[in-house]
Amino acid sequence: MGRLPDVEFDDTTYQEFVGRIREDRWDSWTMFRLALEAHRRRLSGDFDQLTCIDQLPAVIPYPHQIRTAERVIREFQGRAVLADEVGLGKTIEAGLVLKEYLIRGLVRKALILVPASLVLQWTRELNEKFSIPAFAQRNEWSWSTHDILVASIDTTKREPHRRAVLSQVWDMVIVDEAHKLKNRKTKNWQLVNQLQKKYCLLLTATPIQNDLRELYNLITLLKPGQLGSFREFCRTFVEDRRTPKNPAQLRQALGEVMIRNKRGDGNVEFTRRHVRQVPLELSPEERSFYEAVTSFIRDEYRRRIDTAQNVLHLITLQREMCSSPYAALNTLERMAKDDSRPPDLRARLSELCELGARIPAYTKVETTIDLVNEIDDKVIVFTEYRASQDFLLYMMKRRGIPCVPFRGGFGRGKRDWMKDLFSKKARVMVATEAGGEGLNLQFCNQIINFDLPWNPMRVEQRIGRVHRLGQTRDVFIHNLATADTVEQHIVELLQEKIRLFELVIGELDLILGKMRLSADDFERQIIRWIMDAERPDDLRSKMDEFNRAFESAKVQWNRERTTAGPDIQDLF
Repeated sequence: MGRLPDVEFDDTTYQEFVGRIREDRWDSWTMFRLALEAHRRRLSGDFDQLTCIDQLPAVIPYPHQIRTAERVIREFQGRAVLADEVGLGKTIEAGLVLKEYLIRGLVRKALILVPASLVLQWTRELNEKFSIPAFAQRNEWSWSTHDILVASIDTTKREPHRRAVLSQVWDMVIVDEAHKLKNRKTKNWQLVNQLQKKYCLLLTATPIQNDLRELYNLITLLKPGQLGSFREFCRTFVEDRRTPKNPAQLRQALGEVMIRNKRGDGNVEFTRRHVRQVPLELSPEERSFYEAVTSFIRDEYRRRIDTAQNVLHLITLQREMCSSPYAALNTLERMAKDDSRPPDLRARLSELCELGARIPAYTKVETTIDLVNEIDDKVIVFTEYRASQDFLLYMMKRRGIPCVPFRGGFGRGKRDWMKDLFSKKARVMVATEAGGEGLNLQFCNQIINFDLPWNPMRVEQRIGRVHRLGQTRDVFIHNLATADTVEQHIVELLQEKIRLFELVIGELDLILGKMRLSADDFERQIIRWIMDAERPDDLRSKMDEFNRAFESAKVQWNRERTTAGPDIQDLF
């Protein structure tokens, strides 16, 4: 028998053990158990069930959110479009996926790209709900300092940030409001496309709006070639920009990279909506001002259309008149001081300003304050215009009503500060359209629409701030409507004729699609009706005509939805 080889012993472990005995250096039993559990989970070979649920004491996911996260990991290998309808919790689904990958050691570096207004909200939710150590990007050095970063996509696409981001390898990239990537020629799309990433989640409630090419661009970011080359896609799947060819085949291809949960699927029970129209009567002074300004707008609109001049400011003025005399008066005063305008026009504008200055009190503002006191609970008051917002805030503070503003232009910190003040101290938040996107305010269930947008999709955005997952109470929506004005017609059209507030989210867009209209087209249609109407009856007639067409399209859509008709939105 030959000689056995020498055996060398490594006594490193022994020496370390002896050293711990001598110095009494021992980790706690709790830390040992955590380390052991982490090691076991990393050895897990499948994703049949999420292991992160037990480690999320601050959030209880809904069943559809758990199923979505499991499918993303198990079937989609971490690359997916999360396209749930508004309010169903896409952020929670993305957080579950990220947490699971972090626990299993498959993700260390992650980048979350969001609109600037949502950076702090995402950072807070990842830390508080998921115990994920996320940091908000604040400067050029953040990119190399933190492993999990939440950043504004508009900041990231600019130098020197773009260069710093593209030079790194990211285990996971999450993009919120991903419908803003629909155009491959934009810097946003090009940035996300060039990122070095292993896993990728795109979050959007509207994966497609008006053009099938938007869908192709979005899917290409996740899985190039999933829909073929662009020419192949157009040849196989596009009848025209809104009508797909071979919808069943396209739906199958999308089903391999996209998950869309709908409110109407019965996965989640939402509280009820109660909609109330609050009628108003203008004072004699307000009525005189309204009639004079509306007459001026129509005269100028027709003159400028004939001479091909810009009419945008006139449309804005008409919409401000529907909001409040105060908002319109501010615009009229600026127009009257413009020396570039003809003297006769400036004289007429000055007369209108004098007429508006004689109004002793604003009926709509007084009604809003009375309504707030009647409700005796937290209320969000929405208005489209900063001037209306400022006056409402001024009058409420004079009446001793604790209130806070919310509008575009607020920095990250101020947005969170206003939200916290509203949650803990103030009774009223007066918000412009900036409050219609990105805020979660389920602790409030009362909305006053001081004025209504003419784009119905933005109405739903407003309501979605409170009527979403986590809302435990019925939601009450109060729409102010001034009698015998354009505003009354708008409220009647949205509330009573097309019954906007009764539609399941997304249905309006589908029905308008049958009419070959987008929400923006709908808004432009309203503007034309208002400006072309000689008498109030003309406007009512146009809206009645639209209502009949809408009802017909709704019937057609309801008939076709059971047979998977080929409209663009039926793909989802």
